[in-house]
Amino acid sequence: MNYAKYRPIESVELADRRWPGNRIACAPIWCSVDLRDGNQALEIPMTLNQKLEFFKFLADTGFKQIEIGFPAASETEFSFTRALIEGGLIPDDVVIQVLTQSREHIIKRTFDAVAGASKAIIHLYNSTSTLQREVVFEKSRQEIIGLAVEGAKLVEKLAEERGREHFIFEYSPESFSGTEMDYAVEVCDAVLDVWKPTPQRKAIINLPNTVEMATPNVYADQIEYAHRHIKRRDSIIISLHTHNDRGTAVACTELALLAGADRVEGTLFGNGERTGNADIMNIAMNMYANGIDPRLDFSHIDEMISVYEKSTNLYVHPRHPYAGSLVYTAFSGSHQDAINKGMQKMKTHPDLWAVPYLTIDPKDVGRTYDPIIRINSQSGKGGVAYILENSYGIKMPKSMQQHFGAVATQVSDEGSKELLPEELYKLFDKEYVNIEAPICLVKYNETANGETSVDAKITDRGEPRLISGIGDGILDAFCKGIRSNLGVDFEIISYSEHSLEYSSKSRAITYVEISDASGRKFFGAGISSSISKSSLRAVVSAVNKILRSDG
Repeated sequence: MNYAKYRPIESVELADRRWPGNRIACAPIWCSVDLRDGNQALEIPMTLNQKLEFFKFLADTGFKQIEIGFPAASETEFSFTRALIEGGLIPDDVVIQVLTQSREHIIKRTFDAVAGASKAIIHLYNSTSTLQREVVFEKSRQEIIGLAVEGAKLVEKLAEERGREHFIFEYSPESFSGTEMDYAVEVCDAVLDVWKPTPQRKAIINLPNTVEMATPNVYADQIEYAHRHIKRRDSIIISLHTHNDRGTAVACTELALLAGADRVEGTLFGNGERTGNADIMNIAMNMYANGIDPRLDFSHIDEMISVYEKSTNLYVHPRHPYAGSLVYTAFSGSHQDAINKGMQKMKTHPDLWAVPYLTIDPKDVGRTYDPIIRINSQSGKGGVAYILENSYGIKMPKSMQQHFGAVATQVSDEGSKELLPEELYKLFDKEYVNIEAPICLVKYNETANGETSVDAKITDRGEPRLISGIGDGILDAFCKGIRSNLGVDFEIISYSEHSLEYSSKSRAITYVEISDASGRKFFGAGISSSISKSSLRAVVSAVNKILRSDG
């Protein structure tokens, strides 16, 4: 790999840069370019009907500016623009945007496409970067400025002829980030001298990172330079359009907003040429996670994914921020334990989200809590406990969590598979609940007269037996009966119970931890509509584990 043939982009001389100390306080103006930049990057571009459906979806999501295409590029693009306008499909609060090169016949065709629109953004562009000037166009700085100015004049003329009030002007010095900054400002000022925007009728100056060539801080410096040097700053909206060639389009956009930009162009899930555009959903949700209203509605993320995938024939990666199928899922044991504790803590402050490893509440994007924690060989006690409690109402004591976590890990590891909630429940049930061999509780009778006596009928390896015991309460009496009649020496270390409402009938579940004569610990659980019976079943389950271990 011959790295020596590449050169880093020059940094911007901006010793007193201010953007590092700024904070994003509100959402920018959003403009979706899914139907233009996103669509032109597809192997199979959207059909007219797909574009119409996608446009409606973007409007429903809350976009107020939508770049719908390059009408002069093809008949499909032109027809789509006409279908929106003639069909009355553009909401009153949505402004369409159309792209045009700074070439006379293309500009005229573009104006024909938007005829009759109540409001349209005419997006004029031409390339200005050093590389484009020298390699593609072989034109001087002044010749490139002349191209931009001639286009701006024609846009102004045609808008006046058709009703200036129906148009907003936008200019992009394409490949801005690869252009000398003083020259980029010079080109923009020349265009603005033609359009003469005012604070009441602003123009949009879009400063694209057309090909991402440097770290995000360099782009932020470039935007701050333009923000501080372009004339008529109070009469323009500085817009961003970043690409993801270095994988940092979102970061570039966020830092550029700190540097003074007002508007963001991008796509859903980052679709676009080469590695794509900045992902507007990602940027907006980053703001949301910091308590800022994004002014876009992503509360039904799965519906958005469905529309996107159907329209583009692309797919959303399972690890995609906020939208991926696995982004709210933890497999790691330590992560699961922290999430479980955080979810429990949330019950004391439900209005303030603070759960480790989860930047937002999955419910905010229409997801449920079911897949937050999933169990495999990397999981631990916290995840297992979370699944059983949230799916089945089982609240294991901490000591039992540790034991069952190891059991679940072993099963998952040996099978090289994830354990689904129902599999986890079946494993718990098999491991602890109402174990009936070697001994099985058939029935019992309790008599309370100062002390409690218990007479119980059991089967021992299939043979019927009677056991009796006297103690302080039914549990103590039953345990003494087992010790004296069966010769099993054990002590109860911990005991807990709670109601279990997983089925239509309210039942109780009891957990016991016991130790045998050698100090080994065993767990058992009992479930019954009677608390007393669930307690005795739990003891029988634990004692059976002693007997099984002894062979």
